[in-house]
Amino acid sequence: MVSNKTIIRVRYADTDKMQFVYNGKYLEYFEVGRTELLRSFGLAYSKVESEGFQLPLIEAGVKYISPARYDDELEVEAVVSELYTPRVRIQYKIKRISDQELIAEGFTNHVFINADTKKAVRPPAVYVKTLAPYFKREGTN
Repeated sequence: MVSNKTIIRVRYADTDKMQFVYNGKYLEYFEVGRTELLRSFGLAYSKVESEGFQLPLIEAGVKYISPARYDDELEVEAVVSELYTPRVRIQYKIKRISDQELIAEGFTNHVFINADTKKAVRPPAVYVKTLAPYFKREGTN
């Protein structure tokens, strides 16, 4: 399992008429969490793309628990718990830092594709090699 926590401050532009963070922004917050998760392990999206791969989103879900508001500092935790599968599932928790209240949680599912053919492929070697040291294979200690 690999995880990373990223801090985001809610901008005024992120809020709606009710002064809550607009529901669609949470997917953007997930994207920031996902990008920073990979970057924290030395695997920026640009590295994956330079190797000839892309990682499109194929499914997403968000459960809204409590509203975030302008100027809140939010902690976005992103977790990948499986490495050797064709699909990459990333789970997220967003908490308000000031009181640790859970704001939202959710997931995104992705699949690696060849950048030229746009066909699904197994996780590329650069991805597996970078993250493998942080995972235990089933049946090992």
